[in-house]
Amino acid sequence: MIDFDPKQYWEKVYQTRKSTDVSWYQTFPKVSLDLIDSTGIGPNEKIIDIGGGASVLVDKVLERGFRDVTVLDISLKAIDYAKQRLGELAKNVHWLDGDIRDFEPSRLYDLWHDRAVFHFFTDPEDRKRYIEVMKRTVKPGGQVIMATFALEGPPQCSGLNVERYDSDKLAKELGGTFELIKSVEEEHLTPWTAEQKFIYCCFRKKTQPIKEISRHAKNE
Repeated sequence: MIDFDPKQYWEKVYQTRKSTDVSWYQTFPKVSLDLIDSTGIGPNEKIIDIGGGASVLVDKVLERGFRDVTVLDISLKAIDYAKQRLGELAKNVHWLDGDIRDFEPSRLYDLWHDRAVFHFFTDPEDRKRYIEVMKRTVKPGGQVIMATFALEGPPQCSGLNVERYDSDKLAKELGGTFELIKSVEEEHLTPWTAEQKFIYCCFRKKTQPIKEISRHAKNE
């Protein structure tokens, strides 16, 4: 059995297709932007977009005046697409090339955004690693926007199996550190007009750590 190399896989995707020819491409990420607006974060607060390499979301948040934006993607080619599109504005973005499961944050963020990354982690251990990184990266009281295929969405994307969610399933996956604020459904049309159903969930990281009940508590 050949080991799957995610970096090699996603580099090939973006080397063989235009950034506008992948199924998840959006000309205008309306739902993400509406949810970002609803968080109430200010232009000086820190945003990190997970897997946002070729996405136009970074363009739009810069247009909204945000000054501290980080984009992390496993594909350098995807990041190159965005840099070329932004031109001089690309200098205003922190670009990180790497696998989110191995990310070691050097600072805390006010908002974590992920559209169509988490649902590729079909292995529970990979999901656990992702969530542990999220816990270390988002500040207490910070917010998380996650978009995955809905339960009615396709079982595969870009040739890979995916895990599908509703808001309850996603909240359960994230555990007690994050509380669900709201969820929104979207019917996304691919560049070739196929319909994909997404669920977007907005969470807040709790400001106080969850206290574990000691083994002796039941007897007290």
